[in-house]
Amino acid sequence: MSILIYAESAEGKFRKVAFELASYAKKVAESIGTTVTAITINTEDVSELSKYGVDKVLKITNEKLSSFSAKAYADVIKQAAQKEGTKLVILSSTTDSIYLAPLVAVSLEAGLASNVVELPINTSPFQVKRNAFSNKAFNITEISSEVKIIGLAKNSYGIFENTSNLSVEDFNPTIGEADFGIKVEKIEKVSGKVSIADADIVVSGGRGLKGPEHWGMIEELAQVLGAATACSKPVSDLDWRPHSEHVGQTGKPVAANLYIAVGISGAIQHIAGINSSKVKVVINTDPEAPFFKVADYGVIGDAFEVVPQLIEKLKVFKAQH
Repeated sequence: MSILIYAESAEGKFRKVAFELASYAKKVAESIGTTVTAITINTEDVSELSKYGVDKVLKITNEKLSSFSAKAYADVIKQAAQKEGTKLVILSSTTDSIYLAPLVAVSLEAGLASNVVELPINTSPFQVKRNAFSNKAFNITEISSEVKIIGLAKNSYGIFENTSNLSVEDFNPTIGEADFGIKVEKIEKVSGKVSIADADIVVSGGRGLKGPEHWGMIEELAQVLGAATACSKPVSDLDWRPHSEHVGQTGKPVAANLYIAVGISGAIQHIAGINSSKVKVVINTDPEAPFFKVADYGVIGDAFEVVPQLIEKLKVFKAQH
C-alpha cells in the first residue's frame, strides 16, 4: 500500500511543487516502510520523478483532461488510490490542489489536513503540524480515518534528490461526461518569466513606486535574482500591473524562500498572504510602515536610490561567482 501523490504539471512539464511533494512523500514512506506512487496527467517525460524517490508512476494521457477540471481530476485520483490500495494521499497547496483535496477526501471518505508544514509528528495516531489563522499560528491535527489526505504547504519541506528505480504504468481511468459539467480554461500565460506559483524568490512592488513607468527596476531586480514579479492590491486596482501579479490574502498566496517588498506599507491582508515566506525583506521610506514589524530585514530608504544600487551590487556578485 504505497503513498500516492499527484505530481502537477503545466504544458506537459512538471511544476516545481511535484518534486517537493515527491521528496516529502519519500521521507514519509521510508519512515513507515512503504513506497511512493505518483499519478501524472498529460506529462510528457515522467522519468525526472525518479530523482526524488518516486517508485512508480501511473501515467495518464487523455485529451479530455487537457484543461483542469476539479471534479474530473479528483475522480481520477480517487480511482488511482483505490487501484493501489492507498491509505495516504499527499497533494500540494496550489490553487488546483486546494480545489481537488476536499473532493478527493469526500470520494474516499478520508480525513483531510491542509497547509501541513512538517513531516508527520506521529503515524499512530497520525498527527501533523499545520499553519492556522492566516499563517499566524500552528495547530496539531490528528487524522483518524482509514484513508488520510495531506495538503503540503508550498516551500515548507524543500526538494531533495533520492534516486529510485522508477516503473511506469499507463493508467486509463474511467472518465464520465458528468465530470466536465464546469470547464475551466486557464488564460494566464507566463512567457520568459518565472511564475509566482513556482518562484523561490518574489520581488513585489507597491504604490511607493509612484506609477507603472517605474516598474522597470522591479523587473530588472527580479531578472538578476531569477525571481517572479508581483504587486500589492492597490497597484493592481490602479491597473499599474495585471491582476495576475496581485499577491496577498485577497490575491495569490506566496510562500517563497525570499520575498522582497518594495514600496509596500504592509496592509494586514497583504502580510497574511505572504507570511509563509521564509525570509521577508522590506524597502520603504517610512520607518513606521507595518511591514517592518514582520520583516526579517528592513531598509529605510528611497526605493529609487536603494534598488538600483542593490541591482548593481548583485550584478557584480554574480559576475564574481
